Amino acid sequence: MLVLTRKPGEQIMIGDGIVITVLEGRGDGVRIGIEAPRGVPIQRREVIEAIAAANLAAAEAGPDAEDALRGLMPPPSAPAAG
Repeated sequence: MLVLTRKPGEQIMIGDGIVITVLEGRGDGVRIGIEAPRGVPIQRREVIEAIAAANLAAAEAGPDAEDALRGLMPPPSAPAAG
């Protein structure tokens, strides 16, 4: 792991297309801006971990999970008379 000290306004470049800019320091946190090519996904780690946990929980759902989900959905609307 590369560890750097940066001040607000300073940047870090990753490869040819990713630039991380330190915007400001706030107490025990820092605001950063990230510029990257459109095809490069940028996500917070905690979001990825939460999605993975939700997917795992869904995959381990019991046999009655489908009925429980159906009970949460609104009833389908009747087709329009034509």
